[in-house]
Amino acid sequence: GTTIIAVEYSNGVVLGADSRTSAGNFVANRMTDKLSQITEKIYCCRSGSAADTQTISDLVALSMSYHEIVMGRDARVAEVAAEFRNYCYNFKDQLIAGMIVAGYDDYAGGQAYSIPLGGMLVRNAVTIGGSGSSYIAGFVEQNYRPNFRRETCVKFVVQAIKLAMTHDCHSGGVVRVAVIDRNGVDRRVYYNTDNQQAECPSDDEL
Repeated sequence: GTTIIAVEYSNGVVLGADSRTSAGNFVANRMTDKLSQITEKIYCCRSGSAADTQTISDLVALSMSYHEIVMGRDARVAEVAAEFRNYCYNFKDQLIAGMIVAGYDDYAGGQAYSIPLGGMLVRNAVTIGGSGSSYIAGFVEQNYRPNFRRETCVKFVVQAIKLAMTHDCHSGGVVRVAVIDRNGVDRRVYYNTDNQQAECPSDDEL
């Protein structure tokens, strides 16, 4: 069970995910990091089988590292998404993997791509995935606005994931966020507090 989301804003993209890994009716890990770094400014959100998605992420990260050396430039978000699509489509009968690839490049700015089960690839300004996504589809459609400002976009992502965690028993833990723009990546962790206010813990608490 998982809730993942990526939203393009005016100068970049915001990714978010819950942190619960479940095994049947048991919580196997309550502090999982489902946001995996692929290149310096490109991340993926993982949903489905943890083993499958971690393996694909590692393979794509290795492939893109080689790609950057050969090309002599940073990998583009569309190239990384296409590499994920190749794995997810070619091995769709063996894998349980729903991915979101998002990041920033100088060629096209902030971008978010969805790769659901089966290996389809599509770019959307806002994309959601995982078991919790069905609970927040209406909220996302109603409240998303094009060209969000940075902190407004972060607030929207955090609120969406908290709503999913409230209704989906397979989503829970904390909210992990990555804000990516031309300056790099800003990683954050928010507690799912009782008053529903986003609170960022200190470094000593992480």
